[in-house]
Amino acid sequence: MEKRRSPIKAVITVLIGVLFLAGMVGCATTQGAGTASVSKITPPQVKLVDVQLAHYWGWYYFSKKVKPTKGKAGNYGAPMDLSFVFEITNPNPFPVQLDGFKFTVAFEEFDLNTLNAFEKMWIPAGKTNQLAVHGIFDARTSLLSLLVTGGFKLKAKHMNVWQQLEKWWTGIATFSFPITVKEGAATFHAGGKTIVTGFSGKFPQ
Repeated sequence: MEKRRSPIKAVITVLIGVLFLAGMVGCATTQGAGTASVSKITPPQVKLVDVQLAHYWGWYYFSKKVKPTKGKAGNYGAPMDLSFVFEITNPNPFPVQLDGFKFTVAFEEFDLNTLNAFEKMWIPAGKTNQLAVHGIFDARTSLLSLLVTGGFKLKAKHMNVWQQLEKWWTGIATFSFPITVKEGAATFHAGGKTIVTGFSGKFPQ
């Protein structure tokens, strides 16, 4: 004989299923909620709040004339990994999506690297997110940059390229020189509209 299912239990089961589906739909649409009727996006604010020395291998440089223990000879300089931490504040009453982040990094007044962040993120209405962007700097690439664009500046400082590189690589642990973020551009989307926020910053402040 087939056991009949309790009508109350059946109703409860259906209600639980409906609530679960509603929750799933809500989660899927919360990020973009309120953006369909956007008439104007107020530019979000981008602020450099910290620079961290994530990885460091000291100061060294050797040319291709030096025979390596393993591998092929080449011109190599010490690398270092810096993490640039930004706070991104959304002043709008709706969420915005960050979709593009780019800036140039200068040690003192010398441009050395251009960094990009390709991750997309949503910033809730009236909230602030943090974004950390890593950049690898190496003494060989920095040397070439200084030789091409920094000659007159180095001469004015009465320094040669080797003195300048050593100053940076030995002083980075204590951030004994200013690091500048410049020509920054952050792209945001909401409700089919796009806006680009320019930004800059210096560390230590």
